[in-house]
Amino acid sequence: MYHFDKIIDRKKTSCIKYSNFEKMGLKEDALSMWVADMDFETAPEVKERLEKAAAHGIYGYMAQQDDFYDAVTGWFRRRFQWEIEKEWIIHTPGVVFALAAAVRAFTEPGDAVMIQRPVYYPFSMVIEKNDRRIVNNPLILKDGKYVMDYEDMERKMKENRVRLFLLCSPHNPVSRVWTKEELIRLGEICERQGVIIVADEIHCDFVLKGHKHTCFGTLQDRFASRAIICTAPSKTFNLAGLQLSNVVIRDPELRQCYQREMERVMYMGTNLFGQFACQAAYESGEAWLEELLVYLQGNIDFVKGFLAAGLPKVKLIEPEGTYLLWLDFREYGLEADELKDKMLHEAGIWLDEGTMFGEEGAGFMRMNIACPRSIVSDAMLRIQKTFAHDAQI
Repeated sequence: MYHFDKIIDRKKTSCIKYSNFEKMGLKEDALSMWVADMDFETAPEVKERLEKAAAHGIYGYMAQQDDFYDAVTGWFRRRFQWEIEKEWIIHTPGVVFALAAAVRAFTEPGDAVMIQRPVYYPFSMVIEKNDRRIVNNPLILKDGKYVMDYEDMERKMKENRVRLFLLCSPHNPVSRVWTKEELIRLGEICERQGVIIVADEIHCDFVLKGHKHTCFGTLQDRFASRAIICTAPSKTFNLAGLQLSNVVIRDPELRQCYQREMERVMYMGTNLFGQFACQAAYESGEAWLEELLVYLQGNIDFVKGFLAAGLPKVKLIEPEGTYLLWLDFREYGLEADELKDKMLHEAGIWLDEGTMFGEEGAGFMRMNIACPRSIVSDAMLRIQKTFAHDAQI
């Protein structure tokens, strides 16, 4: 029904993904598979709603009506059995903005904030740029799967008087979908140590077969009430440029504290097109998303099959969610800069090098496979050619 195989030329459209080729020393035919947006058109219902809004010709200040909140709360009720009251929702222009606002709202300069590297690099940035201290509780790669180190977590929380924990769920870049049991154990530790949890759940709609995303807000009251949960339609429906996220804070005191921070930066209204797109997506985009998930699974299966047949030294960390693959090149024995240069200038593929996510990512690359399968196929053939001397075909 939907045409995910369609190639759409995004060059010279000012999009980040295809800008700076010249600066990176890339040729015109290079493949761009780094930043986490998709090369697919959004759902037709979203396009129609935006076209209607654009045709109106007046783009003034917006106010959220009940039907907008019904769309947001209905989406999470249907897909995650999460009951949200509209009063719990605070809008921000993006999840990274929301994370930074939480750091400023709930900590003071010099306070400790915990993250789990390798992790989405803005997690580090929002801490450091606000003069807080990073405390790293690194994930452990065990038998091909990343797990949390709970003993290290609690010890470091206690020793460093950690105030805030930034949770990536589902996890970017290692593609873990945390189980309910894992999240409860995390919640218990944070409760004991008096730590507030900020959960980035922007990838919650991208969960692969055999896995289930547990919204932190559906856990027991004692955990959910200590959480700031960041959601957005931007990854799911490819709307990042429209700048709208919905932050859910159940506890009135935490919500008031967060709202004061929003008032300090004078964020007073949502993007008009972002609001219309969010509502249309959550009201009418479910069929499109379900078909997209099937297509993305096909891309993942293609990569797995290709690696098994032609690049056995490259190990794929089994993805559970997101559309981001975490590829392990460590068997080639390359330094991080060597691997990056080889991929950029020999293979002609722009990926995110693993060290962007912390030193724990050395030897890894993150690949975005939310693109037509012909591009995924081209990328794998280029990698195979580049590493041909080690390939076993």
